[in-house]
Amino acid sequence: MRLARRRRSAVTPAASAYARATLDRGRTPWRLASFCVVDLELSGLDPKSDEVISFAAVPVDGGRVVVGGSVSGLIRPTRPIVEPSVLVHGLRTADLDDAPELDEAVQPLLEVMTGRILVAHEAWVERAFLSRALARQGVRFRGPVIDTFQVARVLAGLSGRRETPRALTDLVSSLGLPSHRPHVALGDALTTAQLFVALATMLDATTRETVASLAGARRRASFEVR
Repeated sequence: MRLARRRRSAVTPAASAYARATLDRGRTPWRLASFCVVDLELSGLDPKSDEVISFAAVPVDGGRVVVGGSVSGLIRPTRPIVEPSVLVHGLRTADLDDAPELDEAVQPLLEVMTGRILVAHEAWVERAFLSRALARQGVRFRGPVIDTFQVARVLAGLSGRRETPRALTDLVSSLGLPSHRPHVALGDALTTAQLFVALATMLDATTRETVASLAGARRRASFEVR
């Protein structure tokens, strides 16, 4: 079943649809729920001073990655991108001169996120930056959120391992999964989507996984590794 949420004032049709959409209840089995895997490339890691400069979103429906429903794009920053960030993702300020500004660029991302549970790797990053971007649209970020790093920690604990690789590329390599164009938003989103499906499938073989159980992975991981 799905749960309706309270409406807020929104500045665009996409933001309004996002605010009004229903989300799967926590007890919904994960294979019956709708997810959106998001990756953001940033000018830095401080959401108060740094900016989103690239994004990608990949839907997951019925336990399958829907590559054809993916969206991605670039965003023109308001300040020059510093060299340490360029060395990570390869995006220079000049590369983004023709990209739309944040408020315009975020519209297709909002459309894909609408009615879906957010999934991300090290999800605090996406949540922090998306919360600020959505506030500009007159809407609140909507949870729950599933963090693939924390889900991987749950699986590691059940397998008797105490350490889980934190970096996305290292984690998927440890599980024998492919890595698609690291530090490119669409590549990392696809990698994370495949990781999410693999992790949820492996956990579901032992215990019935739901939206709530996967979203509560951080708490579960702390218990499993004791």
